[in-house]
Order: sequence, then structure tokens, then C-alpha cells
Amino acid sequence: MASITTEEESKLLIVLPGDQLPESGLMEDSSAAHRLTLGPGLAPMDDDSITAVKAGILKHNAVGNRWWVESNQRRYVAAQGESIIGVVTGKSAEHYKVDIGASQPALLGVLAFEGATKRNKPNHNIGDLLYCRVSMANKDMEAELECMNPTTGKADGFGELKGGFVIKISLGLARRLLDPKNLVLRLLGQHIPFEMAVGTNGKVWVNSANAQHTILICNAIRNSEYLNSAECSAMVKSLVEKM
Repeated sequence: MASITTEEESKLLIVLPGDQLPESGLMEDSSAAHRLTLGPGLAPMDDDSITAVKAGILKHNAVGNRWWVESNQRRYVAAQGESIIGVVTGKSAEHYKVDIGASQPALLGVLAFEGATKRNKPNHNIGDLLYCRVSMANKDMEAELECMNPTTGKADGFGELKGGFVIKISLGLARRLLDPKNLVLRLLGQHIPFEMAVGTNGKVWVNSANAQHTILICNAIRNSEYLNSAECSAMVKSLVEKM
């Protein structure tokens, strides 16, 4: 097995609700400092400061200068721009109701698909599995979804997920799986061809050539949550050898 190493975080900044984030810390090492994007767990105040609204680890993504608080809360709270996996639970002439694991169902417009028009629109049934993007999120209203990239108008991977298998994982692990450098996914990709969709609402869709590979991938993902790099490599190696 080829050796893969991951870059450990030099320091973790833990924040609590009410903690005010220093402006210097948010703006440093960013070429797009004037375009600060706040994700879940952070909120702007009236005095232009930024305050944490939940406990967790402060995270940063240089792409888009995005900051958020990563925590392992049990219930998903929708945030604009996040990708989620949901199940259609109802339909009407104007929209679908989609269960995304939040406190209430989200709404998906029938025209919120690539190339959809009033005469030509997709027809999804109750129980269909959809990969969507949160287009609007408000704590006082139902979240709104779309199955396309708002910039290009293309599907870009969003839409119905056919076949495969869905597992439920913690919200913290789901966010870690979205990292392109995620170790367990890179190790699995060396041995098994598969496709996967990760929702920040804690749902993961896995599809591979056969059921044995799918089960192995799902088990590896679940097992990796509390393992370090060395333990993760040994775990994947052990699972692959048993195939």
C-alpha cells in the first residue's frame, strides 16, 4: 500500500458562544480578505464584529475565505451554500418537500433543476433520494433547495441519486469527508473504484461495482471517525485484505 500522509493542524482554536473573533485572525493569510464568508456557527454583530454562536473548533477554507465553527451537534441546521442529501416526502405543483434531517422539511422548487421549464420539468416521486444545495436558510422559515449550480445553471452533480447505499454519520465526520485531502477516502480510492456524495447533514451516498465493496467503504468511513492517520491506514489495509 502506498504511503499517504496528512498535514496535522498546528493549533486548534476552540470557541464558545459569545466569543468575539479578532479581525486580525480572520483576515491574515488570505488574498480575498475583503470577501469574508461566514459559515455555520458564526454571526456578524451590529458593531461589525464577528461572534461565535455555538461551541466548537474554528475552521477556515482559503477558497472563498470561508470561516465556520465545526461541532458535533446532533441535529442539522441548514446553512446557505451547503450541499445536502435529502429524501422527497411530499410533492405539489410548485415544489417538493424534502426531509434533510433538520427540524422541518425543506422546499425544492420544481424549476430548481438544470434546464427545467414549466413544460419540461423533472418528475420525482416520494422516496426519491436527491443531492441538493441549500439556496436559502433562515431560522424562522423552511430552508429552500436547488439542484443546480446557481452560477452556471448546470447540474454539476446535483440531482437524483440512483442505486447505491446511504449511511448516516455524525455532522463532524461529514464535514471532514468533504476535505479533498481526507485520508480514508484517498486510501480507499487506491483499491476500490467508487462514487460518493457527501451531505453536510450527515448523510453519505456510496455506489460501487458490487455490494461487498459498498459495505467495505461504508464500514471504513464509520470506523475512521476517531482514528489518527496511522490507525486509519492500518484499518483500511485490514479491510482490503479481507476482501
